[in-house]
Parts: sequence; structure tokens; C-alpha cells
Amino acid sequence: MQSLLDFLHQGGYAFYVWSAFGMTFVLLVAEVVSLRRSRRTILRRVGRLARLRAQNEPSSQPSPRPSPQPTEFQR
Repeated sequence: MQSLLDFLHQGGYAFYVWSAFGMTFVLLVAEVVSLRRSRRTILRRVGRLARLRAQNEPSSQPSPRPSPQPTEFQR
């Protein structure tokens, strides 16, 4: 039991050591949460963009483009 207390005491530097571990853990959790939110937002935007593009296209096959009329310099 004494060796566990010595380990937790960290030679008198327990506050600094354990606060560093705690801060690291908190920041890692915050990073994961931030990445998940960003991913969710990006996926929503991509889905919305795909739906908008699908609504704007009248058919699945592209219509042929008319050939450009020659200008007077090309005649």
C-alpha cells in the first residue's frame, strides 16, 4: 500500500504530474469531440450539395450541346 501512495505522491510533484495527465486527457477528448462534429457537418453539407445537384439536373443523361456558330473571323 505504501508503494501505491509513493507512486501517487510522485516524489512531491503529484499536483504537476497529475494535472498534466488530466489536462492531456481533457484535450484529447475535446479533440475527438471536435473532429466528430466537423465530420458530421461536412457529411451534411456534402449530402445537401448532392441533393441540390440531383434536383437541378432534369434527367440522368446530359443533353447534347449545340455546336457553336462560326463567327465572322472563322468563316
